[in-house]
Amino acid sequence: MKAAPSRPLLVIHSEAATGFGGQEHRILKEMRGMRERGHQMEAICQPGSGLFCRLTDEGFTVHPLSMYGSVNYVKGVYRVWRLLSSRQYDVINTHSRRDTVIAAAAARLAGTPLIVRTRHLAKPPGSLWSYTGLPHKVIAISEYVTQQLLARGVRPNDLDTVFTAVAPLTPAIQSTLRAELRIEGNALVIGCVGHLRPQKGHRLLLTAIAPLLTSGPDNHLVVAGEGSELESLKEQARALGCEGRVHFLGRRNDIENVLSGCDIFVLATEFEALGTSFIEAAACGLPVVATSVGGVPEVVKHGETGLLVPYGDVDQLRDALGTLAADGTLRTRMGKAGAAYIRSERKFTIAGMAESVEAAYLRWLSR
Repeated sequence: MKAAPSRPLLVIHSEAATGFGGQEHRILKEMRGMRERGHQMEAICQPGSGLFCRLTDEGFTVHPLSMYGSVNYVKGVYRVWRLLSSRQYDVINTHSRRDTVIAAAAARLAGTPLIVRTRHLAKPPGSLWSYTGLPHKVIAISEYVTQQLLARGVRPNDLDTVFTAVAPLTPAIQSTLRAELRIEGNALVIGCVGHLRPQKGHRLLLTAIAPLLTSGPDNHLVVAGEGSELESLKEQARALGCEGRVHFLGRRNDIENVLSGCDIFVLATEFEALGTSFIEAAACGLPVVATSVGGVPEVVKHGETGLLVPYGDVDQLRDALGTLAADGTLRTRMGKAGAAYIRSERKFTIAGMAESVEAAYLRWLSR
């Protein structure tokens, strides 16, 4: 572990989202890791948002700021300018476009030494105004996102890659998932964790997996997550004749317990900047079936820790699931390889993520 710097940094993050998804979870983990390294961490969030509540519960100083609407934009720039002018913040790190155009503009006016924008999304960025116009530097959460930013025109010296980490996961010694769902101990359980929205590919997954669930063996699909697609997915499962083998769990806070009750992990996402759910599944010793999109190949090694298939190819997705379903030895080998890979890579740990963020901040501040 790298030694902490001689002078703690005063860092403030901003985030405009009101929900709590992967992006907000990354901010929370990053702030935890930086605090562990001795830095003072604060945040600017929408009042009552998921991130506001989580950070407040963990003892962080959080400044509420309403960010929607043109009036709140003007008020927001003024309020953030006053906040940043009142203390000697070293860094402000923005995350979404809306909070960037407020907080980064205010930081420019206040003369904050370092303004950083973190890019979380898999889609190519549009205007660079909220990446290198208002902010000074950019952090990308995967090499895939880094290459997109470079292709868009961000200068290499203005960019760094810091992978999104996962909290330490230890497989449950005795998962309660199968007992909860009344699934026999020798049944094959395929798990899927992800927000139920179209880009995550649940409809494609149900189409591909239905024959495996209805062909005779005691196979089950367990889906953890909530979202707008829930009812339509339930209807699709009924139409495919496999509703009794598909279990929708909703939002779960016991991911280790859920994953430890599964034999295979699958997510047929359309695009993904990195895919922390794949990291969590591998950490719990599961072989992974995934789509070869975005930053996913940086997490899943095809033929070693799992199987990658093109997005939208139902036949290849079904074949990959069938291959692992039929071969317990292969599942075990890939699962062990995945767990070993995640354990060996410090970049996937919160401590490693915090070290990398700190190094980027200090390097940029020194210039």
